[in-house]
Amino acid sequence: MRDRTRYLYLAVIVAVLLGIAVGFIWPDAGKALKPLGTGFVNLIKMMISPIIFCTIVLGVGSVTRAAKVGRVGGLALGYFIAMSTVALVIGLAVGNLLDPGAGLQITDAARQAAGEEAAKGGQASTADFLLGIIPATLVSAFTAGQVLQTLLVALLCGFALQAMGAKAAPILNGIGHVQRLVFRVLAMIMWAAPVGAFGAIAAVVGSTGIKALQSLAVIMIGFYVTCLLFVGLVLGPLLWLVARINLWSLLRYLGREFLLILSTSSSESALPRLIAKMEHLGVSRPVVGITVPTGYSFNLDGTAIYLTMATLFVASATGAPLGLGEQISLLLFMIIASKGAAGVTGAGLATLAGGLQSHRPELVDGVGLIVGIDRFMSEARALTNFAGNAVATVLVGTWTKEFDRDRAREVLAGRAPFDEATLLDEDEDEDGDKPRPKEMAPVG
Repeated sequence: MRDRTRYLYLAVIVAVLLGIAVGFIWPDAGKALKPLGTGFVNLIKMMISPIIFCTIVLGVGSVTRAAKVGRVGGLALGYFIAMSTVALVIGLAVGNLLDPGAGLQITDAARQAAGEEAAKGGQASTADFLLGIIPATLVSAFTAGQVLQTLLVALLCGFALQAMGAKAAPILNGIGHVQRLVFRVLAMIMWAAPVGAFGAIAAVVGSTGIKALQSLAVIMIGFYVTCLLFVGLVLGPLLWLVARINLWSLLRYLGREFLLILSTSSSESALPRLIAKMEHLGVSRPVVGITVPTGYSFNLDGTAIYLTMATLFVASATGAPLGLGEQISLLLFMIIASKGAAGVTGAGLATLAGGLQSHRPELVDGVGLIVGIDRFMSEARALTNFAGNAVATVLVGTWTKEFDRDRAREVLAGRAPFDEATLLDEDEDEDGDKPRPKEMAPVG
C-alpha cells in the first residue's frame, strides 16, 4: 500500500512557503490568519488526555511483562530510563544555550497576557497545586483537560491492572483498541496540519518578519546537531566501552533501515527488520525479543531531545521563559508522557502540548509555531530513536552475556551478509501465515 503521508509532508512544506510569502507581502492578512493555526492547535489539545491515558496504562502493563523476564527486562528498562533522562538533560542544556526563541516576542499583548497568567499560577500554594492534581471524579480529568489529573488516573489504572494479573488481559486489549482509535483520529487531524502551518507561519512572519525564520532555522539546525552529538558522543563511546563495537560500523550495517525510516519519518516501519538484523548480528533471540519492542516504547532519545528544545523555544518565543525549577519538573513529566508514542504521526506535537498544558497552560497556543517545522524534525527524531534502540540491544546483550562478539565482527566486516530472503521467511510461520503483532511487540 502506498504511504500517503508523504503527500502530507509535501503539503506542509508548500503551506509553510505560502505562509512565509503571505506574511512578508501582506503582513496584516498574515496576522488575520492566526485562527487557522489556533484551530489546529485546539484539535491537537483535544487529543492530549486520551493519548496520555492510553499510552501510560499500556506502558505500565508493558513494564510488568518486561520485568518478569528477569535480568534482561530489568537491565533494559533501567538503561532506557537513564538514557532518556540523559537525552532530556542534553536537550535542556542545548535549548538554554541556543535560546532560539530569544528576540521573537510575538506581541507585547501576548507577552503581557503570558505574564499575567504566570502570576496567577504563582499565587497557588504547594498544597493547592498537589490537591489540584486529584480530579473531582475518575472521568472529570478527561473533560476538564487537566493533564496531570489524567496522568494520575492513568497511573492508578495501570497499577490496578498490574494487580489484577491475567484477568487484566481483556481490559488491556480493550484499551489497546481504544488507543488505535485515538491514534487513527489523530492521524485524521494531522491532515489539517498544512492549514494550521499556513496560518501559524503567516501570522508569525506577519508580526515579526525575518526574525521568525531565523528563530525557526536556529532551533531546527540546533536540533539536528544535538541529535548527531548525542549519537556520536554518547551512544558511540558507550557502545565501544561496553561491547567493543564501532558505532559507525553498526549504523552502516543498518543502512537500509535508516533509508526506510527517512522515507517514512517513522522508526516503527523498520521494527521487524531491526529484530531480524539484531539476531543476525549475534544478539540472542530472547534479548532481541524483549529489548527491541520495549525500546520502541521506552527508549525515545530523539523524541526526548525534541520535546525539551521545542518547549524552551515556545516559552522563549512567547516571552514567558521557563525557570530552572519549571524546566526540571517538565523534564520529569516528559520522561513519563513521552513513552509509548513512537512511530505515531502527530504524537510528538500532542505530547509537547500536554507538557505545556500541565506546566504553563498559557503557552499551549505557541505550539502553532512548531507545526510548520515539525515534519522537518520528525526524521531526526525517528533516526535518533532507531539508533538508540539498536545500540541498546547490543549493550543489553553484552551485559547479559547473550551477545556473540565474534559473530558481530564477521557480520560488520561484510563476511556474513544479511540475507533479505531470511527476513521474508521469518515473517511467516510454518503454515505460511503472518505472526500476530502482539507476539512481536508490547501492547501499544
